[in-house]
Amino acid sequence: MAGHSKWANIKHRKGAQDKKRAKQFTRAIKEITVSIKEGNSADPETNPTLRNAISNAKGVNMPKDTIERAIKKASGADADQYEQVSFEGYGPHGIAIFVECTTDNTNRTVASVRSIFSKNGGSLGTNGSLEFLFDRKGVFVLDTTELELSLEDLELELIDGGAEDFEKDEELITVFTEFTDFGKMSAKLEELNIEPKNAEIQRIPLNTTELPVDQGEQILNLIDRFEEDDDVQNVYHTLEINDELIAAVDQE
Repeated sequence: MAGHSKWANIKHRKGAQDKKRAKQFTRAIKEITVSIKEGNSADPETNPTLRNAISNAKGVNMPKDTIERAIKKASGADADQYEQVSFEGYGPHGIAIFVECTTDNTNRTVASVRSIFSKNGGSLGTNGSLEFLFDRKGVFVLDTTELELSLEDLELELIDGGAEDFEKDEELITVFTEFTDFGKMSAKLEELNIEPKNAEIQRIPLNTTELPVDQGEQILNLIDRFEEDDDVQNVYHTLEINDELIAAVDQE
């Protein structure tokens, strides 16, 4: 699990910061919209999925008034109608890639994802063809600078909440749970009065493939192309992320 989340927690990645922030806001707004539809409520007190979506929006520093506008729009008659779809395929060098999207136009999204695969040396596969390569886990990212408990005491509390693994990275700690323990961990964090920077169900690769740096960069460029698409919410892959690859990307 370490290599997968390690890349997700890198603070400085390629691309303009304002462009990344705009994409983060778009993703957060879609998450809020879907959570209200699925939970059939615009009240975070009674809709835990919305409560989590709001927490994630705060985690990317979305302004409070923007969050409130998103909730108001999503609960109105003119709310955007989104559908969640996923795509599976291979990038160059045999790296499996799983793309999750939230879209209001499936035909547009299918065409875009297929084009990104084909223009970057990959190929779109059939749904379900790669799902066995990933394990769904609850993933919670906490800011250790905001915690009142010691790390040792915190870990004991989180194990009680279903934590099965931890990964520390500078000022962050990533907590992994079984898919079925996501709600249990969310409740535990509420009990501890801890608001995660991010909390979501992720697809963690069961095995990863290490590539030479130049080939690894080729895969990361492909992943960036996906993440630049407004319909794409998450991209998961089987590339092993090591320090050498991160260092090479940071130099660009």
